[in-house]
Amino acid sequence: MHQVEKTTLLAALLGAAPPHERIVVIEDVGEAVIGHPHVVSLEARQPNLEGAGRIGLDALVREALRMRPDRLVVGECRGAELRELLSALNTGHDGGAGTMHANSLADVPARLEALGASAGLSTAAVARQAVSAFDLVLHLERHGGVRTLASIGRLVLDHDRLGVEVDR
Repeated sequence: MHQVEKTTLLAALLGAAPPHERIVVIEDVGEAVIGHPHVVSLEARQPNLEGAGRIGLDALVREALRMRPDRLVVGECRGAELRELLSALNTGHDGGAGTMHANSLADVPARLEALGASAGLSTAAVARQAVSAFDLVLHLERHGGVRTLASIGRLVLDHDRLGVEVDR
């Protein structure tokens, strides 16, 4: 098996998008290097010494929608940007992706719920929006310092609770 980093895998998948599509990538720190002719990268900005000037990922996701992206990508979801990404992917922006940390494929629903709660979303809202927004979940694991694709699954809705169905 080959070593695969989250950002590297994401960049490879996005590089396969048709060349006419506009990809807007939003990251805390620019890491993704995407071999595609139409990529716009947006990077969050930390506040200055006086505490002013911060531009967070959530604001960048909202602003990115004005760029008419065919693919909207959040480098790593850690908070309120999840709400904005789910909203965008459920309102006509059907090409999107992102990364997040979870211990296993089975833990992805709980992680999404926790991130959604930090963004003010109910468990039911996260579940319904996530099932509609994300077609596939890829889980990478690290063993002996090497990260590999461990499993593939789909998010499913079970009585307003988010679950995951393993494909591989």
